[in-house]
Amino acid sequence: MTRDLVTVIGGSGFIGRYVVRLLARQKHRIRVAVRHPNEALFLKPMGDVGQIQLLPTNIRNAASVARAVDGADAVVNLVGILQPSGHQNFGSVHVAGADSVAKAAAAAGVRRLVQLSAIGADRRSESDYARTKGEGEMAVRAAFPAATIIRPSIVFGAEDEFFNRFARMACMPLLPLPLIGGGKTRFQPVYVGDVAEAIARAATQDGLAGQTFELGGPKVFSFREILELVLAEIRRDKMMLPVPFFAAKIVAFFTGILPNAPLTMDQVELLKHDNVVAGDARTLRDLGIEPTPADAVVGAYLDRFRRQGQFSKPAEAA
Repeated sequence: MTRDLVTVIGGSGFIGRYVVRLLARQKHRIRVAVRHPNEALFLKPMGDVGQIQLLPTNIRNAASVARAVDGADAVVNLVGILQPSGHQNFGSVHVAGADSVAKAAAAAGVRRLVQLSAIGADRRSESDYARTKGEGEMAVRAAFPAATIIRPSIVFGAEDEFFNRFARMACMPLLPLPLIGGGKTRFQPVYVGDVAEAIARAATQDGLAGQTFELGGPKVFSFREILELVLAEIRRDKMMLPVPFFAAKIVAFFTGILPNAPLTMDQVELLKHDNVVAGDARTLRDLGIEPTPADAVVGAYLDRFRRQGQFSKPAEAA
């Protein structure tokens, strides 16, 4: 192995496993920095013997972050949370953690830094998630001005927690699918493989320093259209129930205290705003990547929610 050493922080997550697999295929050396390396052992067979190393790293611990980036040619920070839990809160992960990675990368002389953010990141947002993502971007830019920032819309793929979640809900008897805010919020779902390709290019190619890319698929869907796509793919009928934002917040107030809460008040706040690529943004196509349509992929992994699973006949009615 003579190519770059890339440290992927958070490499065992949904997006991370695709990034690691792609970098391994490109013959780069990969250091996967995660809190629990024993839970990331499934990554090792993605590369040759010794190509993928696992390193215990806590993004909230500056010393462990410094060890993770030491000697790396590039660093990719994929760590993020959708819900706070214990010491893992939005501020400590999205802001302090991103700041720690950027400062460590700068001190170590890393050539390229890629920071995963999200469409809608804005330090002025009323959503804690979006606000801290925006603050994290500012911290990264201050410490490592040449960082490349990647902002995806909703990311879909076999392990996603978006299409899969609503498919599971659609299989629950007597439970309608909630159209929060009337289902009008717009999304631009982007395939995880395309996101991984964008991250890998930013981590290994010159000419992308200091840029921000917003990643979305080729089609914009309303929330209602996404649920309709899910129902069509799993071949089920299901009532959709419009839920005003104020009512959704009341529900989220009670469900938000549960572990792995199905809905939080902050998520309701996020749903008030469209999640689509800005008209003047740099996109997948600026990276030479043709975006993959959602309806060309989701059926391949949502088929398990059909009444006969993957063995359902093509013409089966709901």
